[in-house]
Amino acid sequence: MLEDQLFLEKIQEGDKEAYHEMFVHYYSPLCEYASQFVSDPDAEELVQDVMLFIWENRKYLVVEKSLKSYLFVSVKNRCFNAIRDRRSREQIHNFLYEKLKNQIEDTDYYMVNELAINIEKAIEELPESYCETFKMSRFGDIPNAAIAKQLGISVKTVEYRITQSLKILRVKLKDYLPLLTFLFG
Repeated sequence: MLEDQLFLEKIQEGDKEAYHEMFVHYYSPLCEYASQFVSDPDAEELVQDVMLFIWENRKYLVVEKSLKSYLFVSVKNRCFNAIRDRRSREQIHNFLYEKLKNQIEDTDYYMVNELAINIEKAIEELPESYCETFKMSRFGDIPNAAIAKQLGISVKTVEYRITQSLKILRVKLKDYLPLLTFLFG
């Protein structure tokens, strides 16, 4: 505990050697812990993200208990976020695939898969608030009033975000418009 506090103080002062020692000390245990939730390569990437975050935000870092618990909780939260994001992408991909395969007479899996990936990418590139609102509306089948309540915004704001999202997507996906009536309808 005292060692953690000393590491933290030195890191906050910009001591690269203390940061390196902390990194070496915790990296393997954090990767092992993260691999309980996600694949090994993802675990390493998430741990590296947490370590980088600590260095980049060292001056503003608030650690209430100990550096060790802060690190493990941060890694766990990143893992859960990664799992949630992966599930969301899979859900969108599956939804798009099901919609598209019924609209294309000569179903070519690779073409449909490529189209689904392009749509996913375009949706993910929307501004964060638009993306969240759009996904809830189109893929979650949640009414606008429920979205507004859940996000703590007005129904008009929900409608605006969806309208703007559709405008952006129409431009980005203009080559696929005949196939995408389900998305824009």
